[in-house]
Amino acid sequence: MATHLASIYGTEQDRVNCAFYLKIGACRHGDRCSRKHIHPQFSQTIVLPNVYNNPAHTHEGRNMGPIELQAHFDQFYEDFYIELCKYGHLLELHVCDNVGDHLMGNVYVRYEWEAEATKAVDELNDRWYAMRPLLAELSPVSDFKEACCRQNEVGQCTREGHCNFMHLRHPSKALVKSLDASQRASRRINADKSKTGPSQDLGWTPSAARAGAWQPSGRDY
Repeated sequence: MATHLASIYGTEQDRVNCAFYLKIGACRHGDRCSRKHIHPQFSQTIVLPNVYNNPAHTHEGRNMGPIELQAHFDQFYEDFYIELCKYGHLLELHVCDNVGDHLMGNVYVRYEWEAEATKAVDELNDRWYAMRPLLAELSPVSDFKEACCRQNEVGQCTREGHCNFMHLRHPSKALVKSLDASQRASRRINADKSKTGPSQDLGWTPSAARAGAWQPSGRDY
């Protein structure tokens, strides 16, 4: 019996635990779900729900073209990447482009260590972004390939933004390459400093973040 329960844990055959929550870290039924949402006590991954406001989904952004929309997202991605690096070694940063309430604008972050993710959650819950409080929590997501909609990645998802799997908004490749290189360089510098002085966080703190809240940089759209 125990072997059977272990084999179906987190699958559609599991009648106790919500497979969607375990795989995606979100469920469209929320607290009304008939299955359990097991919130992890330890995880490398955190989620910041409903943070990114895609202007393409708003009335105000109806006149923005693809280049403007990409520039808007790239600025958001850069803001968050730089800020989140201050809590540890950032391995993955993903932003949902779904329109369902449970996934809209969700930001998922995976760190190298569970302690880094816990620190990020503790400190981000005292932070604001764009005049809104951040509500961070640990997430059960461990494999984003499984959490993402495979049909959407090849442009074949018929549910589009209403899909219950992640539809990710992708930053420019050049931006990702630049940010990853900056993080590696910053970690090397701080690691060298820690050998000769007090230990420091591996990462950096933008000047805009030192006051405890930060605003989107760049021009307003």
